[in-house]
Amino acid sequence: MRKVKVSASTRTTLRDMALLVLVLGLGFSDWADAAPDLSGTYNVATLTPLELPQRFGDALYLTPAEAKRISAQDAARKRSRNAASDPDREAPPEGGDGSAGAAGNVGGYNTFWIDNGENTFTVDGKIPTSIITSPKDGRRPQLTAAGRRWLAQRRKAFRENSGTAWWLEEEGPGPYDNIEQRPLPERCILGFGPVAGPPIFPTLYNNVKRIVQTPEHVMILAEMVHDARIIRLNAEHRPAHIRTWLGDSIGHWEGDTLVVETTNFNDQPALRGATRDLVVEERFRRDKNGMLIYSFKVMDDNVWTDSWEGTYPWPETPDKLYEYACHEGNYAMGNIMRGARLLEQEYLQETSSGDD
Repeated sequence: MRKVKVSASTRTTLRDMALLVLVLGLGFSDWADAAPDLSGTYNVATLTPLELPQRFGDALYLTPAEAKRISAQDAARKRSRNAASDPDREAPPEGGDGSAGAAGNVGGYNTFWIDNGENTFTVDGKIPTSIITSPKDGRRPQLTAAGRRWLAQRRKAFRENSGTAWWLEEEGPGPYDNIEQRPLPERCILGFGPVAGPPIFPTLYNNVKRIVQTPEHVMILAEMVHDARIIRLNAEHRPAHIRTWLGDSIGHWEGDTLVVETTNFNDQPALRGATRDLVVEERFRRDKNGMLIYSFKVMDDNVWTDSWEGTYPWPETPDKLYEYACHEGNYAMGNIMRGARLLEQEYLQETSSGDD
């Protein structure tokens, strides 16, 4: 019998592999069929929007030149907004300067806090104009009648800050009558976006995710509000009466793809406008280059006339996921309610003096 000489490094490699298989309790056939490892830390920030912007018409993909121009324009805009301000400038006028948006009026977040990425993303060699891939127009489907009623009610409850208690002129409860009427992100119960999902969307900042995988579970930790989704593998959904903010996620492997179905949401899912009947299917896979590709499908017949889907990559990052301390909810919530009471007092004083 012919002897084959094996180098010391090869023997070490073979020994380590045998030990690993022994420790994990796997046979060699099981080892070959082991599920891909999705564990890692990812930064999902991207300049690609969820829905296809009107300015692109019906174009589903960008050219490399267009993508480069979008990145350059965003970088220039951030540099301009980050320019040093005049420390001797006057205070904003009473009631604000009239500009719109969260950063207008008397001030808000400046660009220092914005971390929405530096580039658009590429999937399968193409640069999509939106995260949504279905419907083909890159936009969410039409709302149902119930969905339109919800949107109308939401628009009625939220207006730009006019510095007056306008809600006292409306019938029914006002938007500041009690703390539980305030939005969930404002109360630091769920992140906006939604950032933990499902489905999971990129947002204005805090886009880091951490995945930890075991044979029985996959955990997705979101940076914003540090929500941890626990996906139970090869399990059954909980009874229908047990409902939670993030729903009940169960998963299984289809080849090298982790498929996750989430149901059992409470009455306020993180996905804006969705109802307790929301069902989300998510898929996690690695492409040929090892990039983690995330896809989702949203189904809620109460709100949308059809299902809708999307796909985008999750690039790995060496950055760490730090604690998220939601100070706005700790300190500002009381001031929001106090401010509403003061505006109501001013309104009542003005209306009563007018009656006199």
